[in-house]
Amino acid sequence: MTLHDAGPDAIRAVLSGDPRDVAPHLLGAVLSHHSPEGTVAIRVTEVEAYLGPRDSPQPDPGSHTYGGRTARNAPMFGPAGHLYVYFTYGMHYCSNIVCGPDGVASGLLLRAGEVVAGYALAQSRRPASRSRTDLASGPARLASALGLTTADSGRDALAEPFRLELPSAPAAESAVANGPRVGVAGEGGSDSYPWRYWLAGDPTVSRYKAARSRTA
Repeated sequence: MTLHDAGPDAIRAVLSGDPRDVAPHLLGAVLSHHSPEGTVAIRVTEVEAYLGPRDSPQPDPGSHTYGGRTARNAPMFGPAGHLYVYFTYGMHYCSNIVCGPDGVASGLLLRAGEVVAGYALAQSRRPASRSRTDLASGPARLASALGLTTADSGRDALAEPFRLELPSAPAAESAVANGPRVGVAGEGGSDSYPWRYWLAGDPTVSRYKAARSRTA
């Protein structure tokens, strides 16, 4: 049996690792959301790894969990395979797949992907999209195309109405590029945290943007 055919338990076991190691397994994976409107499926082409609080063995100043556990970020503390969806800038939803052992805060932000099923429905959710390649290129666009909101935060991505299919093998090292995370302020967005991973050459990968400098 390949990972493509694996059941939820086997997939959750893969996701229970360090997100930096899980990233090559998630690149090329297909996440589907079955809703009353229909089904949209997206092949993941770009992710960002995030780790834990400042007092944890793996502190990450760029993570929502850095200041500790809250009602908002609680899904990031496990179990693996669940969603952490947050609202940002007063207008966008972004979605993460939780990784690591239960109780250890870590996850992978779904930054970009290719719509492989339900294109018409995805486009109706993102009418401003100009092409197939930009329909889910960016974390807010991806979440919007899938129809995800904070109501989905904490739900299991390996159970209905969701489905996660991993590729039969992790992406080859030569096919995966990595670099600093997008739009993360401070040290967490520096070259010291090259935790953005993407499929090199894929046209759906989002463009890199550094965080805006804060003025006093």
